[in-house]
Amino acid sequence: MEKTCTACGQVFRPAFVFQIAVSPSGEKRHFCSLECRKESLGVEAFRAKRARRVAILNQKGGTGKTTTAVNLAAGLAERENDVLLIDTDAQGNVGVSLGVNGEKSLYHVLVDGVDPNEASVPVRQHLEVITSDSTLAAAEIWLARQSTDVRSKMLTKRLNLLQISRRYDYVIIDCGPSLNLLNQNALSYVDEVIIPVTCDYLALVGVKQVLRTIKDVERHLGHAVRISAVLPTFYDGRTRLAREVLETLQGHFKHKCLEPIRHNTRLAEAPSHKKTIFEYAPVSHGAADYNRVVDWVLATSAVHTDTTRHPEPTAPAAA
Repeated sequence: MEKTCTACGQVFRPAFVFQIAVSPSGEKRHFCSLECRKESLGVEAFRAKRARRVAILNQKGGTGKTTTAVNLAAGLAERENDVLLIDTDAQGNVGVSLGVNGEKSLYHVLVDGVDPNEASVPVRQHLEVITSDSTLAAAEIWLARQSTDVRSKMLTKRLNLLQISRRYDYVIIDCGPSLNLLNQNALSYVDEVIIPVTCDYLALVGVKQVLRTIKDVERHLGHAVRISAVLPTFYDGRTRLAREVLETLQGHFKHKCLEPIRHNTRLAEAPSHKKTIFEYAPVSHGAADYNRVVDWVLATSAVHTDTTRHPEPTAPAAA
């Protein structure tokens, strides 16, 4: 339902908690942006905003999701933002990449109701991680046995109960390469999705799947999620196909298509040393490219009001 912004008069469709304020008398006020809320309610209301919740998602495997999640979270933390990184993939690659194995995992948070604060492990200054492992497969089975209105929102219930997002500036979720209940839980919690896309012929198939999944989440779960960015990965500008895929993505997603992450051996080597790219090879192309992504996240507003839906992109002709 469309509302009129109390501060600027713009007509918009509320999608986030901060966009509605209720006075002690019960009067509701609506705000199209954080700036309007701050202007109307003052600095304290602005400071009370919750974390920016971002899922790194592509149902196609091998697109650099974990690499993106780990290095984006680490880059934000290096710039003194408090970050929680959550791994929802049973392979547990986030913990492997950072050299951490928590006593409690996401399984214990979801199934046993363990306090997320107990499950989170400090791994770097300003960066905490909730790890996952093979037990998450059992969590998937447990979720499937729950009632329809609960099983896709259990993560939101667990994290919101303790207001986890109030403790952090960013919550980054690394999603597995599938459409399962764990990914549905992630999408029910976050506000936005960054899609890593490899620059090859089949890459756009994954983008189409994500677009459909997000539409399904909005339709069936009643939760608005937007694609905030598409991130081309493994880009090799020497090949015609990579350039064509990049042009296709830029044509469909315009400013939401970020500059590509170039193919870089250092990015592949860093996890074996339990380091982020900024620790392992701070002057590499990989570090420079992910620093650009961090710059973009920090430069963009904590919450966007752009809810534009994109048509499904068409793959370029085979080379």
